[in-house]
Amino acid sequence: MDVELNMTFITLSGYVEVEKYRYLYFLIMLTFYILIICCNSVIVFLILIHQNLHEPMYIFIAALLINSVLFSTTVYPKILIDSLSESQIISYPACLFQVFVFYSVAASDFSLLAAMSYDRYVSICKPLQYPTIMRKTTVKVLLCLAWFLPAIQVVAGVMQIGHEKLCSFSIMGFYCNSSLLTIYCEKSRPLYGLFLLVITVIIPSLFILFTYTRIFMISHQSSRDVKRKAAQTCLPHLIVLISFTCICAFDAVIPRLKFVSKTVRLIMTLQVVVYTPLINPIIYGLKMKEIYKHLKRLFCHGKLKPHLINTDWKLHVLMRFLRCDSV
Repeated sequence: MDVELNMTFITLSGYVEVEKYRYLYFLIMLTFYILIICCNSVIVFLILIHQNLHEPMYIFIAALLINSVLFSTTVYPKILIDSLSESQIISYPACLFQVFVFYSVAASDFSLLAAMSYDRYVSICKPLQYPTIMRKTTVKVLLCLAWFLPAIQVVAGVMQIGHEKLCSFSIMGFYCNSSLLTIYCEKSRPLYGLFLLVITVIIPSLFILFTYTRIFMISHQSSRDVKRKAAQTCLPHLIVLISFTCICAFDAVIPRLKFVSKTVRLIMTLQVVVYTPLINPIIYGLKMKEIYKHLKRLFCHGKLKPHLINTDWKLHVLMRFLRCDSV
């Protein structure tokens, strides 16, 4: 009987009047998906092709953005299909796969943010030892730990719940996340969930807070150049950390809100799948000086010949507006 239940389909009941607004759903989500793929891919592409961006901090940023693309590719195509379908359903194994990708990527993001904080700590607080500590081998080890260790931990939890009996076949969402836990007959499974929370979220977060506290304490007592370097390189990471933590809190709270309307629940769920994958490349593209410089060169065509610029006053005005002539 369990096998029969586990091979069934789950109804995604988080859509609001999808029959009436299906093409609007499709257009909006397709726009978001294209923006996410393009924004993240451009930053990763710049990091790959430019030698001065082959540093640990930028490599960790590229890994973080690759995670965003991976998560979006797992969720968005299904949303686009469902928005044009008569019924919004997903097979139980596919639902479990979405849960696995969602939480392994989330845990990996916390690990990568912790690796970034360590990199900034060594760079600012121990600059003379930086080349020795942050070697290529160290970066590779940190990347492997950030990608594979969370995946192993999460897959164990998914396998644990995958064999449990289902008492319902509908979740209030348009993709599979923690709301899946509401359809099981057995509601209490605190031990492994608490273990995952401590290992993948609390410990990395405490480590990040410790390293940035040390950075700001040391930079406060240092020269103006050190303070500027700390502000320029640490502020984007802190913004991403705070926004990502809020989104994770959203994901944990949404399935437990029984009193909110379906429309409010939809808007809150959209924040999870849109905000972080889209805002991260924007923050790193605008706030990281070296990446921003290469972005301006890429999109502003700083190598255009002067006589071509002078012959087209509209292009000249546009480039001055974008401050491309300073590149």
